[in-house]
Amino acid sequence: MTLEQAAASIAGEQSTGTFTAVPGETESLKERHGARIERITPLEQVAQPSLPGALAPPATQGCYSRGEIVVSFPLHNFGPSIPNLMACVAGNLYELRELSGLRLVDLELPEDFKTRYPGPRFGIEGTRRITGVRGRPIIGTIIKPSVGLGCAELEALVYDLAVSGVDFIKDDELNANPPYLPLREKAETVMRAIGRAADKTGRKAMYACNITGDIEELQRNHEHVVKAGGNCVMVSINSIGFAGLAYLNGFSEVPVHGHRNQWGMLTRHGQLGMDFRVYQKLCRLAGADHLHVNGLGSKFYESDESVARSVEACLQPMWDGYSAMPVLSSGQWAGTAETTFERTRSVDVMHLAGGGILAHPDGPAAGVESMKQGWEAAMRGIPAEEYAKERVELRRAFDKFKRKERAL
Repeated sequence: MTLEQAAASIAGEQSTGTFTAVPGETESLKERHGARIERITPLEQVAQPSLPGALAPPATQGCYSRGEIVVSFPLHNFGPSIPNLMACVAGNLYELRELSGLRLVDLELPEDFKTRYPGPRFGIEGTRRITGVRGRPIIGTIIKPSVGLGCAELEALVYDLAVSGVDFIKDDELNANPPYLPLREKAETVMRAIGRAADKTGRKAMYACNITGDIEELQRNHEHVVKAGGNCVMVSINSIGFAGLAYLNGFSEVPVHGHRNQWGMLTRHGQLGMDFRVYQKLCRLAGADHLHVNGLGSKFYESDESVARSVEACLQPMWDGYSAMPVLSSGQWAGTAETTFERTRSVDVMHLAGGGILAHPDGPAAGVESMKQGWEAAMRGIPAEEYAKERVELRRAFDKFKRKERAL
């Protein structure tokens, strides 16, 4: 069918229409509640559809047309509600046979959503205030191995990381409230180590304790962390949903670290799912103070261009606030700071290196120092390998991780 017919199908299906006319769909009702097609921009034509189950094109046409359409929906159809908004703009549309591909590329929201959703409580400025880090990225790491460490092993690792000068440590998304180490016990263990390290260094690292669970568990899990002296909680956003994130944001006393695991299945196919521009707006609305964006030169499929666009999207003003700190992770080490700064031109990021710190040949403290040196070089406009000639921690990082990159 034509782009105009496909657009009409989208607008009708997600507002007043269905597959056939019904008696109650009067002209006056459609005027009040029908979606409106604002613009249709034809793009290319292709021989094969992106999605299975699409209707075959007419024999006279013999191809599939792609285009970008802008559709507006009346707010009074669903109100300022993220769950009901998603049912409208990303609901049954993906299942329509009339569509041979579909991707939600952007979303413009009225300020009614601002009234309903206050956004991040801490954001970039609050995170910097708690960590005491100014003028550079927040350097962090992830507990590895992700699962399996007992209390004694975990406490020793967290202490070593905290006294090394790292700004931020987080649980892995795989480790929340496992039977072998319940969340309450884990929170007490890690914060005991953080406290001991702070007594020695005079500086308390931020630790994001993974509290992901069913909705009724979130407040109890949050209380366990705060009672233990915690200063950050982490959730897997796609596991608890936007409504769960907004619920947590309603009572959280500490920053919420938003992990986007499962995001790949929503976006990896270029003609399906949604763009990160949409996703990050919803996450910020619902209250994520930090938001994962992958890393440049990472171990994942995403291109550096896409990651840089994601960082930029998070840093774009949204009304008069709603700042969320982009979190770069996945295959990161000191040498990736140079490219990251070149592509993003921002230090308002959290740069996490798991193996890049923990597997540094001279230990975690040297790994943390190498990350800081990598960013010093980037911010001064000095090639990192040149800067490394006079800095042993950075040089040793290049010796190990650059060689591994070349081998790959």
